[in-house]
Amino acid sequence: MPKKIGSLTLYSVDDLHEMLGVSKMTIRAYLREGRLKGRKLGVQWYVTEEAIKSYFDVGSEEDDSKPEKKKKRSYTYVVQGVNDLVSETEECATVSETLECLNSQAIISLFQVEIRDESTGEIIEIVKGRDFIERHSNNS
Repeated sequence: MPKKIGSLTLYSVDDLHEMLGVSKMTIRAYLREGRLKGRKLGVQWYVTEEAIKSYFDVGSEEDDSKPEKKKKRSYTYVVQGVNDLVSETEECATVSETLECLNSQAIISLFQVEIRDESTGEIIEIVKGRDFIERHSNNS
């Protein structure tokens, strides 16, 4: 059952699983990847109604958007540990700075990179450290 906090309605992974008939594992993957916007409070993910609507409106927004908007987007990269053993977090302004940060880590598999829209702070994508390096090391 969704939680109401004032005018805000929050849906858990269990709520979304029951409502949409999508596996809990898939919903968690979408949240981790940033495809579905949500916040983790303790060990539980929560999603707002607005985030659910936004997820389903993505196709129509992309059709109506102008190409100039996409080109002007700039990003920040947040390198962070993926578990409680690694609490390090570093914000980087460029891909090359992010690669340098990741390559300086002893165990890259303990890190992920949040790619955020610089103007809104919205998480665009969450990528495993090793995948980020593979994706961008040939481009720099």
